[in-house]
Amino acid sequence: MTTSNTGTGDVDPAVRAELARLRESIDNIDAAVVHMLAERFKCTQQVGHLKAAHQLPPADPEREARQIARLRALAESARLDPAFAEKFLNFIIAEVIRHHEHIADTAANGTAPADGPTPADGSAPADGTTPSGDRTPANG
Repeated sequence: MTTSNTGTGDVDPAVRAELARLRESIDNIDAAVVHMLAERFKCTQQVGHLKAAHQLPPADPEREARQIARLRALAESARLDPAFAEKFLNFIIAEVIRHHEHIADTAANGTAPADGPTPADGSAPADGTTPSGDRTPANG
């Protein structure tokens, strides 16, 4: 069971104001993260179509390893837990591979699988199929 700390009770108004200011900053950062991920998703969709058009594999283990090492180093310099950064990137990579597989299947078969991902921008896929998935990956 959790308790709420949003009551006004005996909390100093200055503390409430500071809490509100910090939470507003967090909300703004969250919005920026979502918009940045959406831009990244658009790029990875293009990568997926390029790979499918040239019969390249959906996964690129060498690039993935480089990206993980790069992100871990960035996390360290930003004083963010590198293990957390790696978990985050691994989640994204798994989604990207799933999406690239979907694009390759669509290109090979001319139809979209029933459980395929939805484009990040909410539009129909470039191949004209109806989106029916629930997420879009974000790695190229």
